[in-house]
Amino acid sequence: MIVFFSVENFRSIRDRQEFSLVPSGFFKEHAETLLRCEPMEGGWLLPSAVIYGPNASGKTNLIEAFRWIKSAVNFSQTRGTPNGGVPRRSFALSPSCKAKPTKIELEFVMDATRYRYGLHATDEAFTEEWLYAFPHGRRQMLFERSAPDEIRFGRTLKGQNKVISELMRPNSLFLSAAAQNGHEQLSKAFLFITSMKFDTTLVPNRASMAAKQKLIDDRIINFLTQIGTGVIGFRATEKEHDADTKVFRTELQALLQRHLPEEPVSEPPAKLTDFELAHQSDTDEVVYLELAHESAGTRRLLIILSSVFAALDSGTALFIDELDASLHTQVGEAVLALFSNPKTNPLGAQLVATTHDTNLMTSSFLRRDQIWFSEKDIGGATHLFPLSDIKTRNTDNIEKGYLQGRYGAIPFSGSSSNLLLVK
Repeated sequence: MIVFFSVENFRSIRDRQEFSLVPSGFFKEHAETLLRCEPMEGGWLLPSAVIYGPNASGKTNLIEAFRWIKSAVNFSQTRGTPNGGVPRRSFALSPSCKAKPTKIELEFVMDATRYRYGLHATDEAFTEEWLYAFPHGRRQMLFERSAPDEIRFGRTLKGQNKVISELMRPNSLFLSAAAQNGHEQLSKAFLFITSMKFDTTLVPNRASMAAKQKLIDDRIINFLTQIGTGVIGFRATEKEHDADTKVFRTELQALLQRHLPEEPVSEPPAKLTDFELAHQSDTDEVVYLELAHESAGTRRLLIILSSVFAALDSGTALFIDELDASLHTQVGEAVLALFSNPKTNPLGAQLVATTHDTNLMTSSFLRRDQIWFSEKDIGGATHLFPLSDIKTRNTDNIEKGYLQGRYGAIPFSGSSSNLLLVK
């Protein structure tokens, strides 16, 4: 489970911003929704958090920071090249940030042990990297990297550490190199970071549906049935590609092999899989409709729910960008409910989502410490802060207060007539 995250000098995030899933000790509401976590001092963590803010305020960039560290840990050793540098995006609105490192730190719990992993990255190399464990609450250094090619190891870290460090490039992470070389002791940290799931598909297409269709199961169909979509089942059928598609795929594969000779190019599937949803006709017969004939909300729900149940089944963290896109408020609340109920979330999965749906602020599945805001300052830098930093009462109408501008992070609070004025 995620405990804490910080990021600095990444996309619209200039200064260090912190994000936490540790419940506030001041709030007592909805205590039954908390996740039991023995390694934590308080013994509990939050099952979810939602982030509000104006368009372009940087909400998505927090999710992208999580995605970036996952990609770096997963692929920096295997997909990087010696002179390829580090693919990062520093804060663009301040020229001095180009020379400064991007800094990210993630604290998490895996198999009853708390870990803290962090890194610093410039355009050329990873300049710092560290991993600490906290068995029985006491910090234990596993490794520390103080320069692109300088690393020292803790006394408890066993394995071929020196050998692996010699295989590590300046632009690859030691944790990535260690995992690629079967370092058993570091596999838990690698597994946690690379198992984080992301769902940022706002407009589902054939490709995104094909990627998810193997995850569609009866729970998803039951969910769609219960909320009144009319869906009662599904089927997947294989069809032959048409002649033009076959030619295109063959030529594309040859092009990839010619320009990316070192990358493995998989053989394209021989057949096309079509996915259809079942509906009940007025004569009680089952009618199957292609996804193109379903609503945008139904298609997006298929994508989201496949990710939701995959996260619940594995007890991993899931990040959803714009949870409210094409979805009714009660559907978004139902998704939150799945993570807040120990019966549907026995393994401690967590959800982090951005949204503009202020109705969710009144949900019984959201505590005040699960509501976050993002806004930009006059210099274009994102600032992230929780509602728990603002003095509120359990009886306050949080949604009304937010829309009235009491907490900040709203796009506009003036007269609508001013929007038409030309300077």
